[in-house]
Amino acid sequence: MNRSWYNLIWINNKARLGIIIVSSFIIIAAVGPIFFEDPNAYIGTPLLEPSFVHLFGTTGQGQDVFAQTIAGARSTLFIGLGTGFMIVLLGLIVGSLSGYFGRRIDNVLSLIINIFLLIPGLPLMVIIAAWLPPGPFSMMGVLVFTGWAWQARVLRSQVLSLRERDYVNAAIITGESNIKVIIYQIWPQMLSLIMASFIGATVYAIGAQVGLEFLGLGDVDKVTWGNNLYWATNDLALLTGSWWTFVPTGLCIALVSFGLTLINYGIDEISNPRLLSERIVKSRLPDLFNRNGSTPVARELFGK
Repeated sequence: MNRSWYNLIWINNKARLGIIIVSSFIIIAAVGPIFFEDPNAYIGTPLLEPSFVHLFGTTGQGQDVFAQTIAGARSTLFIGLGTGFMIVLLGLIVGSLSGYFGRRIDNVLSLIINIFLLIPGLPLMVIIAAWLPPGPFSMMGVLVFTGWAWQARVLRSQVLSLRERDYVNAAIITGESNIKVIIYQIWPQMLSLIMASFIGATVYAIGAQVGLEFLGLGDVDKVTWGNNLYWATNDLALLTGSWWTFVPTGLCIALVSFGLTLINYGIDEISNPRLLSERIVKSRLPDLFNRNGSTPVARELFGK
């Protein structure tokens, strides 16, 4: 029985583990803050060590680290997933137009892509983030502006390859509009690449967002994972040995990135014919050998 593409992802061990990790964090981010006290409330003595009362201890201002870690997941994942979606959408539109139409349109769009690829990303992010008013949408705008070009380059290459396929030419000959050909004929064949691009863009967005907020370029009044690290640094967590103020946040960032990377690996194993063939051969390798250690091929060639 043929399984759908989504079922193939779920039966892949790496992708399934990644989905469970990321889904758990999304659920925690959605409903977790409802069950905990205000993360900005001053509830105890500053820099209390973890205990049954405060599972992750308190910050340098006397706020509960556990509540801040849970609350910080919502804004961080919102910005990360939203930015990943916008990066891939913009890269997909620009890459599709460039690869499909070619000629002058391709030359102009490729020039724009190359300019953005040549500009150093980190200095540009810092400059723009320092100039714009702090806030989640400003952060998303900065990350999309500096991160879309690479995805556009990758997706353009795939569109260039699919543009010459027979079914695309047949759709053009039958009179379908260029937009319909791109959306209904080309994009469905790029689904695995689009998903992988989205996951890669989301990992980039979370890391870049945390980095900028760690430098104090975000809205420091909001509770996010990046701001948690920023305030831990301001409270001299390393010098005072207050590891609990930054380790939980760091582990959460690492786990989310790890989960997304596992999903990416799983998609690659499913969509990459070489990796798929290797996995099938390895799974069937024990069946190729009989009790004497020979294979049907060996017996046929060498009489063993």
